[in-house]
Amino acid sequence: MNSEERTLLLTGGRVHSPSSPDATAMAVTGDTVVWVGQDGPGRALHPDAEEVALDGAFVAPAFVDAHVHATATGLHLAGLDLSAARSGAELLAAVRSAAKPGEVLLAHGWDSSAWQDTRVPSRAELDEAAGDVPVYLSRVDVHSALVSTAMVELAPAARSAAGWSADGPLTRQAHHLVRAAARAAITPGQRHDAQVAFLRTAAARGIATVHECAGPDISGVDDLTALLDLAKDPDLPAVVGYWGETGAVDLANRLGLPGLAGDLFVDGALGSHTAALCAPYTDQPHTSGARYLDAQAIADHVVGCTEAGLQAGFHVIGDAAVGEVVQGFQLAERAVGSRALAARRHRLEHVEMIDAEQARILASWGVVASVQPLFDAAWGGRSGMYAERLGAERAAGLNPFATLAAQGMPLALGSDAPVTPLNPWASVRAAVHHGTPGAGLSPRAAFTAHTRGGHRAAGVADGITGSLVPGAPAHYTIWKAADLVVAGSDKRVQRWSTDPRSGVPGLPALEPSAQLPRCLRTVRAGRVIYDELAVSGRA
Repeated sequence: MNSEERTLLLTGGRVHSPSSPDATAMAVTGDTVVWVGQDGPGRALHPDAEEVALDGAFVAPAFVDAHVHATATGLHLAGLDLSAARSGAELLAAVRSAAKPGEVLLAHGWDSSAWQDTRVPSRAELDEAAGDVPVYLSRVDVHSALVSTAMVELAPAARSAAGWSADGPLTRQAHHLVRAAARAAITPGQRHDAQVAFLRTAAARGIATVHECAGPDISGVDDLTALLDLAKDPDLPAVVGYWGETGAVDLANRLGLPGLAGDLFVDGALGSHTAALCAPYTDQPHTSGARYLDAQAIADHVVGCTEAGLQAGFHVIGDAAVGEVVQGFQLAERAVGSRALAARRHRLEHVEMIDAEQARILASWGVVASVQPLFDAAWGGRSGMYAERLGAERAAGLNPFATLAAQGMPLALGSDAPVTPLNPWASVRAAVHHGTPGAGLSPRAAFTAHTRGGHRAAGVADGITGSLVPGAPAHYTIWKAADLVVAGSDKRVQRWSTDPRSGVPGLPALEPSAQLPRCLRTVRAGRVIYDELAVSGRA
């Protein structure tokens, strides 16, 4: 199927449209939604259209994943997956079976906080399992890694860098150096295959647009350029590219990037004890994490981007890092003014430890919060990794989505894949069913943040992109889904309604026990980029 100027009329479905909450049909001409309503009027208005019978399927705006790492995720999808390891012994056994002489072994996903015996294998044990093979094994948060001696030999400067360990995982700059060496060992063919695997998987999950958060400590210019070139193929999801580096305005302009944002690190991650905290970690009281940028450096970057017409953005997790970012924006406001700041729609990734006043201040400058609800699902709650690192009281305040929304910060949802899976409905559900009561979003707000919110975070502010209304780009997904429901408006009462008279389009049930929708077809700008029937050979 292509997006030539012909009209498709989808009928017999359930169309999620704010302009017609009880719609069963939608017409698409070329790459644009031209009409939404009921079957009968649709056939009368578009008698020459090609009709597609939906058989009760649910049609919704395609998802946007606002934070991904395509190559790393593709390598993870196609290679050794360490997320299933439940002990150091299992990790070593997996390495032993996967290591091949003459090839570098890159794998991802181990999480010792989920192991019964949390002891991490030593470098000597890893060397015994891998032999002479260079091995790089990133922790689930990608802010530390186990590496073999042969891998260290590819980045010998790591031995004198901050975060070096002679026996355990590498963090901070030592990790960045070894990760760069591991990245350099990937062949162009491996990279291409990994990126294609990632994009096709995203399409199969109902995602039509992703935000690639690249940077010198994450991937590389060649990696980002290759991905942007791939995404020119209209049969793959669109890619919005960000580059996390200060002083790189010329590079952003040359590559046509919307901003120098994404993973420009103010701090690290909680799992690796590198998120910058105001008070020490509960389980490692000798450290309060690592801060990589101060308020003046943050301000300089924000001012430079604002004056260049680009989005600025930062990776920020710990409360000390959030405080530094707020101070940086305050300094930037003195230089360029609040109106100029708000016009650029700068963004922050993660913002896990933020209070209401900080959110209010950031919202006054239009700063977008790009957040990952599956973080809370994986590590939240009173007995999760957050509580282990911070204690239950501090952990309960993490990822306060309701507070961010209430204070006016625009939200965009994402996965940070490969940190958490490409599973947008699971992400929406996690945003609703937060581990801390009262911290979650309504289903409608969560769904909007994973569709329209992602487009807005990339600077698309036309008011219609990411929704199914006449005139909107035809980015949509067809789902097999059970009955649709509408959340009750009274926040004191947990109730659901299927009454279409509410005037609010319904969504699939999101209770933890509910079966999530299955993707049948994903469409980008009127063009099918995933089709289950074609994949299964039935069409």
